[in-house]
Amino acid sequence: MGVKKITNNFSITIATVNGSGSQTANVTLLRALFKMGIPVSGKNLFPSNIQGLPTWYTIRLSKEGYIARRDEQEIVVAMNPASFAKDLASVAPGGAFYYSDEIKLAINRTDISAYPMPTKQLARSSDVSPNLRDYIANMVYVGVLVQMLGIRMEAIEQALNFHFKGKEGPIKSNLGVIRAGAEWAAQNLTKSDPYSVEQIDQTEGMIMADGNTAGALGAIYGGIQFAAWYPITPATSLAESLNVYLPQLRRTPEGKNTYAVLQAEDEIAAIGMAVGAGWAGLRSMTSTSGPGISLMTEYTGLAHFAEVPIVVWDVQRMGPSTGLPTRTAQGDLTATYYLGHGDKQHVILLPGSVQECFEFGWKAFDLAERLQMPVFVLSDLDLGMNQWMTKPFEYPEAPMDRGKILWEEDLDKLNGMWSRYKDMDGDGIAYRTVAGNRHHAAAYFTRGTGHDENAKYNEEAGNWEANMLRLKKKYDTARNLVPKPVIKKAAGATIGLITYGSSDAATREAQVLLKQSGLKTDLLRLRALPCTREVFDFVKKFDRIYIVEANRDGQMRQILSATMPEQAPKFRSAAHSDGLPLTARWVKETILAQEEKA
Repeated sequence: MGVKKITNNFSITIATVNGSGSQTANVTLLRALFKMGIPVSGKNLFPSNIQGLPTWYTIRLSKEGYIARRDEQEIVVAMNPASFAKDLASVAPGGAFYYSDEIKLAINRTDISAYPMPTKQLARSSDVSPNLRDYIANMVYVGVLVQMLGIRMEAIEQALNFHFKGKEGPIKSNLGVIRAGAEWAAQNLTKSDPYSVEQIDQTEGMIMADGNTAGALGAIYGGIQFAAWYPITPATSLAESLNVYLPQLRRTPEGKNTYAVLQAEDEIAAIGMAVGAGWAGLRSMTSTSGPGISLMTEYTGLAHFAEVPIVVWDVQRMGPSTGLPTRTAQGDLTATYYLGHGDKQHVILLPGSVQECFEFGWKAFDLAERLQMPVFVLSDLDLGMNQWMTKPFEYPEAPMDRGKILWEEDLDKLNGMWSRYKDMDGDGIAYRTVAGNRHHAAAYFTRGTGHDENAKYNEEAGNWEANMLRLKKKYDTARNLVPKPVIKKAAGATIGLITYGSSDAATREAQVLLKQSGLKTDLLRLRALPCTREVFDFVKKFDRIYIVEANRDGQMRQILSATMPEQAPKFRSAAHSDGLPLTARWVKETILAQEEKA
């Protein structure tokens, strides 16, 4: 009796060495599978040093469309002797283990299929120069998997053409090694595992992208005029994407740039520049990760109190301190929410997909200028640097919201009588002017110290308190402006789930697994802080609510408990942080274990 065939529903993990050039091979596989219409996601686990340590790349195929990380690895490709034993042990029973035949270590498992591959031999016979053979050897395992899994060679060619931008030389060289690997496998390997792929049509109309590129494009389409940044993993590629696409998209017909991007000497300088540009009236932003957020604290406080609109992207990684720079987490939430000294909270956008990284890329500017305050976008390494299947990005239909700006004609109508920090409309937001306004009454003095409604220095206790209450009112106004949550209901739900950001993929899949286990849930995905009315209404519906997030201490639970203290006893924490994205199985098992004790 033959083994039951498993099609388009498994994970492939490729174990190599950092700096070996394997990323091209791995992304070629990912894009080829995507071109075959199979829903996929790709996650890169790499060390923070430059070269030499083990790295793993996992491709998940899911005919149901799930894109979160899985605990199981049905197919493992081992190219690194240092991690060979670990990689062999990680293969799920009944799975397949492909390995470079130059690794002369024992295969001590009988419950899997093991396939050697002559990677060095086939690389030496290729037509590339000797200094490139170690890199192109990775294409051997691509060819072997093409043959053994049934990947269409036409899809491989499309993926190579995309990666090398149509350059004939590298496409021909890499394709030649892939074909050689496939031919060798056809002649020398007998398939004994159940895993294969077939052409389907579940990626029609979709694209593959990472969140950092999407966020940069969203900022460009949102009218970004100034960005300052300092390199830091995993946020660097966001600023680098600005430098790639701005020259293509933001030049006048005469070739003049309509933007400025500056690499600062450190994070303090970067946000200082961004605050100055925002004060002058430019759509201004910076991007960083946790350590950079710490350095930006004082300037963030200045922007909040002086009411200067800026956007700050925080692509989160593992802390504290340097932590694990190339691992993912959602550990900056409380730090960013309360960033600085004194009484304040910040507006935070929480993209849960690559598409939302694009959307919030432009929407953050609208919110910052409408509210005249810093707006933070909290992504993370998993969402920002990994490849995700996503709907195409949608061009903003609404015009830019520049907020309450007074121009020359506005000041003429007011006879020049206006107050920079006076609430005229009852929403806490005052009117402002920007540099370049030629009206004689446009000027005001910006300061980070006490001031009255007319921006004059003032230390009166009553005046200070009134100004702080106005700023709080402005934050309450934000509740009606920030993106509303996404709610997924289930008939007969008895408990609620709340999640946000990249943890949504695992939580949505876990919701299905929980239902299969007999526990029906409603799921709310937060997209912003402060909480909108929908969040308060959702919380009131249930006696128990599990908050799923990728940090140790349940930081969203802490914030929601402080926001609605009367509801705090309902909240249960499903928080976990080991540097890896959450899995649906972990979420399910954690919630079921707590439900047994409820």
